[in-house]
Amino acid sequence: MTTRRTPAYLAGYPPALVHQVTSVIEQGRFAAALRARYPDAHAVRSDNALYDYVQALKAAHLRSAPPLGKVRFDNTLHVIRNALGTHTAISRVQGSRLQAKREIRIATLFRNVPEAFLRMIVVHELAHLRVREHDKAFYQLCLHMAPDYHQVEFDLRAYLSYRDAGGAALWGA
Repeated sequence: MTTRRTPAYLAGYPPALVHQVTSVIEQGRFAAALRARYPDAHAVRSDNALYDYVQALKAAHLRSAPPLGKVRFDNTLHVIRNALGTHTAISRVQGSRLQAKREIRIATLFRNVPEAFLRMIVVHELAHLRVREHDKAFYQLCLHMAPDYHQVEFDLRAYLSYRDAGGAALWGA
């Protein structure tokens, strides 16, 4: 008898919920259920389009946050190591000043997913402009920018578990 391992992406969820997700994946019903909930992939394909998308969300919710120097899809991020996106501040000395350039990088996997998944990752990284730690204030800010943040995060984690189990990509290439 094989023992079922808990998918790494669902490790923090209640065992009954994890069992439910893994059962649906094993029965082959997961892809159809997720495609019914999220039928289409977003249209943000290039780094320039991603920059515009992130800037629009930032302008709508975080006007006074520090400016972003770069936003791009990054094929070196590996979702297996829990890096769905990153927010970094690169400090450089320019003359007598210290200048920080902020960058957001999103894993290339998110180039071909529903807009809700991309928005959830972008909202998460934008929230780090204001709150560094994953605490209550951080998640309140995420909910302010995306009221369905927790549901979309769970759906994304379930999708990543499906892909980790050998499932094919459901949207795009």
